[in-house]
Amino acid sequence: MSERAAVESSTGTLGTTAGASAAGASASTSAGGSPDRERRHERTPGRITPPARLRGELRLPGDKSISHRALLMAALAEGESRIAGAGDGADVRSTAAVIEALGATVGRAREDARNVDYVVVSPGADGLREPHGVLDCGNSGTTLRLTTGMLAGLALTAVLTGDASLRQRPVARIIEPLRSMGAVLHARRHDSLPPVTVVGRTPLRAIEAWTPVPSAQVKSAILLAGLRAEGRTTVREAVATRDHTERMLRARGVPVERAAVEGPSGPGVAWSLEGMTNVHAVSEHIPGDVSAAAFWLVAAAIHPDAELTLRNVGINPTRRAVIDHLRRMGARIDELPGRPDDGVGEPTADLLARSSALEAIDLGPADVAAAIDEIPILCLAATQARGTTVIRGAGELRHKESDRLAGIAAGLAALGADVDVDVSDDEIRISGPTGLRGAITDSLGDHRLAMTFAIAGLIARGETVVLRPDSVTVSYPGFFDELERVGA
Repeated sequence: MSERAAVESSTGTLGTTAGASAAGASASTSAGGSPDRERRHERTPGRITPPARLRGELRLPGDKSISHRALLMAALAEGESRIAGAGDGADVRSTAAVIEALGATVGRAREDARNVDYVVVSPGADGLREPHGVLDCGNSGTTLRLTTGMLAGLALTAVLTGDASLRQRPVARIIEPLRSMGAVLHARRHDSLPPVTVVGRTPLRAIEAWTPVPSAQVKSAILLAGLRAEGRTTVREAVATRDHTERMLRARGVPVERAAVEGPSGPGVAWSLEGMTNVHAVSEHIPGDVSAAAFWLVAAAIHPDAELTLRNVGINPTRRAVIDHLRRMGARIDELPGRPDDGVGEPTADLLARSSALEAIDLGPADVAAAIDEIPILCLAATQARGTTVIRGAGELRHKESDRLAGIAAGLAALGADVDVDVSDDEIRISGPTGLRGAITDSLGDHRLAMTFAIAGLIARGETVVLRPDSVTVSYPGFFDELERVGA
């Protein structure tokens, strides 16, 4: 069954139906959040016209995934932790507010338009307190799922919720393993959706868990709970997902072992740690977010006259798939090595991206899992690639901040792209190259869709309008300022 007809028939009414979708980002810095959270996206659309050329040097927001984990681990570690260059988007602010509500002192030592240096002083895991109110995770699934794992091993009770979008995102995959470890958890709609109530206990029972659907958040929730379990906790993955949690635990004195295993459908990987191990306070610098870099890499590749330099980008082997996929398509991306990969810290590089002639590629489920956050912008790249790009096994996109599968199809179709989504197996087919035309696009309150459609506006004929552009503050405050600067 094809969604093409539904997509094409919807594009003419995007501008009048934008208000129906739930909004995303939270800029709250308190556990209670803002009472008008559901109304925070302004309806004034972002407007983009194609510049003659793209030039400039960009320093990206600190990696969002690493920034979340750094704050949570700082809460578990007794003493002072320093986190330099953390992303200052609304999602990371939600995590900072949550650990503050649990008893950590969170200071902002330095900040600019994109990043912040945090100083966190914590009494450690045993000294964290039960929060006085509900923990507001805003739009951040990472905050909710990883904090739930952390709280499962603490002797306290907490309720975690978020905005309208987050309250529709699944949590059953973390509830089941955490319950088997001895924590008590409840959620609405038969334990499938937030809010989530956690009644933690110390110590938990160590388990061996299998995650058939690739999810770094589920893996990380179990490993964080495993820190407070008696014995050895192991998480087995069918496909290796991002390993920031494992690296960061090693850097904080927690031995984490990796082993190759045989899964139901082929080779997999297992991660193990011994429980009741203390997390040490450290100082660290967060690299630039490769997911944010992806938008500029595609912008340079598809624009006819572009050269962009991206400084200090994280190129973790489990996160760099978007770079490798784009190179397979023919994107001209040079890497100037920075920090080497020692298996504990995060490797970095400067990236130089230029205008390119792209070719279609096929991405299978493992490819999608390795670049799940970058699939929307890769779809845009596919509209400018010669041939038909096929993306298989993209069903997880339906459970992000929005239904990204439907959202990217609708937005690209509005811009004139040849895009088809098969709902029977969550397959996307995009044929190109296609000359895009300016149109009204709906971000659905989703930061990654908003930035994808804005980048499309750099090459679309006429004016492109992005509805609810403020959603970009979830991960990339200042994005539209940078867009204007490099296109000047």
